[in-house]
Amino acid sequence: MARTELDHVTKVYAESAGSDVVAVDDVSIDVADGEFLVLVGPSGCGKSTTLRMVAGLETVTEGEIRLDGRVINDVPAKDRDIAMVFQSYALYPHMTVRENMSFGLEESTDMPDDEIRERVERTAETMDIGDLLDRTPGELSGGQQQRVALGRAIVRDPAVFLLDEPLSNLDAKLRGEMRTELQRLQDELDVTTIYVTHDQTEAMTMGDRIAILDGGRLQQVGTPLECYHEPRNLFVAGFVGEPPMNFFEVNLTDGALVGANFEYPLSEATLADVRGHDELVLGIRPEDVELVVGDESRSSGGAETGHDFRTTVDVVEPLGNENQVHLRFVRGDGADEQGGRGGATAEGERTEANAEELVATVSGMRQVEPRQDVVARIPEDAIQLFDRETGEALHNRELESAEVAEPNP
Repeated sequence: MARTELDHVTKVYAESAGSDVVAVDDVSIDVADGEFLVLVGPSGCGKSTTLRMVAGLETVTEGEIRLDGRVINDVPAKDRDIAMVFQSYALYPHMTVRENMSFGLEESTDMPDDEIRERVERTAETMDIGDLLDRTPGELSGGQQQRVALGRAIVRDPAVFLLDEPLSNLDAKLRGEMRTELQRLQDELDVTTIYVTHDQTEAMTMGDRIAILDGGRLQQVGTPLECYHEPRNLFVAGFVGEPPMNFFEVNLTDGALVGANFEYPLSEATLADVRGHDELVLGIRPEDVELVVGDESRSSGGAETGHDFRTTVDVVEPLGNENQVHLRFVRGDGADEQGGRGGATAEGERTEANAEELVATVSGMRQVEPRQDVVARIPEDAIQLFDRETGEALHNRELESAEVAEPNP
């Protein structure tokens, strides 16, 4: 195990035309001993380049990479005590599983053959591929090849594991199974692990912490829940979460957020966070949007706060356990009959707004039909506010303390 530090690391590729491409820009991350860190971001954000610099497969243009305090910028890859699993598995097709797993030990150590054989067989049993040792990669399924690639890394007992999208070639069901398997293995081995993925589900479910990159720059490092509920900027807020956060451009006027289709009054506590910023972006997670009926709206105070809005259901996407409901605001000349702003007039005159959409996630047992009129409630304790120009978060929802299950007596 080893603490791994990236200190202001930059990678620049020189183009033949004379212009430079900055693939990784001043990234600093401290990975604790035994931690599972996930690098996540869209394609081209620099996450794989960062991993390859740690592995020694790419040179560092600026900054330092340290392993237990030792600078390893110029240390050859074979001498870094690091094992890497590639997206393509990179197995030797002419070798058996046993030979693939033992090759690295035979080439880089003086370990006796019987000890290598024992270690390979023990690791193969751990990976549930003990009966495949005499097969070649061409005789294995994708999931089996992935286990062999992991086993080849584990058998070396490295200080650091590097995994570059190792599950991307698997089908959805097997990917889910292997996520669980990888977490179990990492917990048992207690080895420092850096895992690269573009899949936010993998990042959220697997990492002790996640590091989110965009355009080569580090956007935020934190626990999955911190990045989800307390995003540092608009990019993080929009990237983490599926379906993504709803965003609305608004202006702060007389203590309320004024958008194209609604006005949203703010409490004094929220106003204190955004004073001095007039052009904002309002964000709300789909699961935090509540769909309420008339009596419920009047009795629970949503209408009085001005946080209830008349909408029309556009599209319903049933997913079994939940429904994703796409809504459009309904505008009128005055307050609707339930007191919500931006709703139908008392005479029923209204127009549907086409520019903006509000997505809500509700229980799969909740029946909602297209073209149905519903009231959407946006609770103030769940909203996020960002500066429109810089994208900086000005107001996050509070990340409530998670409940810890009490052990059985």
